[in-house]
Amino acid sequence: MHLGVLYAVLAYAAWGLFPLYFHQLVGIPALEVVLHRTLWSLVFLLVVLAVLRRWAWIPALLRQPRVLGAFALSALLLSANWVVYVWAVQHQHVVDASLGYFILPLVNVALGYVFLHERPRPGQWLAVAVAAAGVLWLTVQTGRLPWIALVLALTFGFYGLLRKVASLGALEGLALETMLLAPVTIGVLGYWAWQGQGVLLHGDAASIGWLLLAGPLTAIPLLLFAAGARRIPLATMGILQYISPTLQFALGVWIFNEPFHASRLLGFGLIWAALLVYSLESWWTSRRVAQDLEILRK
Repeated sequence: MHLGVLYAVLAYAAWGLFPLYFHQLVGIPALEVVLHRTLWSLVFLLVVLAVLRRWAWIPALLRQPRVLGAFALSALLLSANWVVYVWAVQHQHVVDASLGYFILPLVNVALGYVFLHERPRPGQWLAVAVAAAGVLWLTVQTGRLPWIALVLALTFGFYGLLRKVASLGALEGLALETMLLAPVTIGVLGYWAWQGQGVLLHGDAASIGWLLLAGPLTAIPLLLFAAGARRIPLATMGILQYISPTLQFALGVWIFNEPFHASRLLGFGLIWAALLVYSLESWWTSRRVAQDLEILRK
């Protein structure tokens, strides 16, 4: 149990500290960063799969075109999420990005209701309503939708929905997604190199080194997350997931000195209150289920 918590904390902390990494690439266009992230993640994942000798899933998958199609869609959603996130970090919108991952659990509740016919409990609906009020306040206060947060939450929410019903684990799934994106990734990077453009031709050694690091930095937290998820209850994972946006928010405000006006505090406060309601309700429900099971055993 304790080892599972450690794995999960390390995964969420790594994701929360990602702005520090992408800030090192601020001079490289977000699309180019994501193309390199995709390529070097694939290379790293192929090495991991080779070491573990986990190739048996590939032949069976080639006979399932619908599964391949679902993973092609999830790969597009993931790449869109990455592009928006990197762009947000590079353009001083880390706080807005953190908002997207604060509201993600509540987006998941809504998506589960619409697409999986799940029946959220009253406390979960209350949390969604309070979070919606927070987003509405931020929209009214700024005069525009918090589009960065909404795009990040929706793309990753739909990505998670597809992966929830997928037949592959975290390692194999990400490997397949990067494989499906590889032809476009290699084609675009190759075209830019042929045109004499791109960081591989004109970047300094430090920039190229940071890009190569994208492979393990993408895959290792995912593997830690998968290891943690197998060892601890889902309710515990639900609480720990707030480590990531909390760290992002702290970096945006106190490290990158992004403006955070008092008028925005009410919107964020409503969303944090919604998360508190959601977390307490989930904890209480899991506790009651555990007690009922204990009674049945007796």
